[in-house]
Amino acid sequence: MTFPTFVAQSRNSCAIIAPIRLIMDGIREPAVSGTFYPGNQEVLRADVNGYLSKVRLHEPESAVIGLISPHAGYMYSGQTAAYGYKAISGKSFDTVIIVAPSHQSFFLGTAVQEKGGYRTPMGVVPIDEELASALIGKGDAIHADPRVHRSEHSIEVQLPFLQTVLGEFKIVPLIMGTSQDAEASRQLADIVHGCIREKQKRYLILGSTDLSHYYPYDLAKEMDKAAIELLEAFDVDGMIRELARGKYEACGAGPIISTMMISRMLGAARAKVLNYMNSGDVTGDMDSVVGYVSCIFCGE
Repeated sequence: MTFPTFVAQSRNSCAIIAPIRLIMDGIREPAVSGTFYPGNQEVLRADVNGYLSKVRLHEPESAVIGLISPHAGYMYSGQTAAYGYKAISGKSFDTVIIVAPSHQSFFLGTAVQEKGGYRTPMGVVPIDEELASALIGKGDAIHADPRVHRSEHSIEVQLPFLQTVLGEFKIVPLIMGTSQDAEASRQLADIVHGCIREKQKRYLILGSTDLSHYYPYDLAKEMDKAAIELLEAFDVDGMIRELARGKYEACGAGPIISTMMISRMLGAARAKVLNYMNSGDVTGDMDSVVGYVSCIFCGE
C-alpha cells in the first residue's frame, strides 16, 4: 500500500491551510473548519442558510439520485453548492456516498474511512460501516485508509450543507487516488453499484469537484462550458472523451464520471445543471480563476 504524501495549496480551490488532525476513536476531526467555512456552529448554520435562502428552484420532477457539488471555501463556491443542496432539501436518504478527489495524498485506488464518523461544528456524521466494509470486500480497488482522510477537504466541505438540508443520514466517504481515468471510474462505479443495487435503502451519490483552475476568466469559462454541456446532456462517454482531449479540466474528473455512471445504473435518466460561476465572479479578479458547478441527476 502506498503511504500518503501531504502537500499544501490555496483555499479558493483545491486547498488546505490547516494542520493535519488525528482521527481519535474513529472520529475524523475537522481539518478546514475556520478556514474554508466558519468554525462556530451558529455562524456556520447562518452562513449555509444564507446561501440556501438565495436559491429559487422548481421542485425536481423526479427523485434526485446524484449530485455534483464544488468543494472550495464557502466564500468562493458556497453559493453554487447551495443550488444542488436546495434541490435535495427536506429529502430523506439513508446513506450519502461521497466520491471525492485527493489533493493531499498520492496513492493507488480509492481510500475509504471504514469506521466512525466525520465531525463538523454541527456534530458528527456517522459512517455507514456495513456498506464501507462491503466495498472493501470487493477487491483491491477500494481499501481502508483513514490517513488519507485526515487533512483532505473535498468531503468535509460538503457535510455542513448536508447536515442542514437532510435529516439523519450516514455517509460513505470515498477518496480517489492518482488514477481517475475511465477504467478507474468504471471500476469504482461497478463496485458501488454492485453493493447497493439489492438493498432497500435510499442512496444519494455525491461527486465532489471544482472545474478549471487558474486560467484567465474568458478561457476558464470556455473550458468549463465544455464540461457543463456534457453534464447537461448526461453524456458519460463525452465526459471521458473530452477530458482525454483536454477540452475541460476538473480536479475531481474521476468523481464526476463515477457519479454519472452510478447514477445512471440506479435509474437516473436526466441531468440538470443548476448553477455555474467561477471565483472571478466573486472576487472580481479575472486573471486567474477557478470554476464551480452544481448539477443533479434524476430519474424518469
